[in-house]
Amino acid sequence: MNTPPEKTSAPSICRHLRTKRMYIPALADGALEGDSTSGDQSFYWCNKTLTALGVDDNPVHPCVCRPDRSCHET
Repeated sequence: MNTPPEKTSAPSICRHLRTKRMYIPALADGALEGDSTSGDQSFYWCNKTLTALGVDDNPVHPCVCRPDRSCHET
């Protein structure tokens, strides 16, 4: 019997990352699934700094707000 391979979970995005799409019910699912190659024009902000820069003074985006970042929180 062949079993499908287990899906590996993507690295968790920081819980402080926000975008307006999170607050629109029709767009809320997948709001933080940004892709740097698809021309994502969404505005993201850090809920701790309330700016487009995180606590570490680097830009925020779903592609970069990952566990390897010093300010990341799950």
